[in-house]
Amino acid sequence: QVQLVESGGGLVQPGGSLSLSCAASGFTFGNYNMRWYRQAPGKERELVASISSSSIIINYADSVKGRFTIFRDNAKETVYLRMNSLKPEDTAVYYCKAFGLSGWGQGTQVTVSS
Repeated sequence: QVQLVESGGGLVQPGGSLSLSCAASGFTFGNYNMRWYRQAPGKERELVASISSSSIIINYADSVKGRFTIFRDNAKETVYLRMNSLKPEDTAVYYCKAFGLSGWGQGTQVTVSS
């Protein structure tokens, strides 16, 4: 079955950086578009970034455009999210997901605070 394991979260000061990873298994990773979502306390889960199977098409939410970078390594079956210039409003649990498949990982907590 689909398994997604997110890692790399933590506590960082405003303006800092973090890199998240999502290791996938249980499906043919290279055939699927991948997405990063986040959910802040008391808010709905929102789409942050998406990347097509061949990395040709990449999209970002306006709130993270220019600060976050999504990329993938199909050989390693892993999708990444590089986050720069972090703001307190980026605080959330971050999840990855394969577009078109059910199943979520446990997420990784990102906290931006001084």
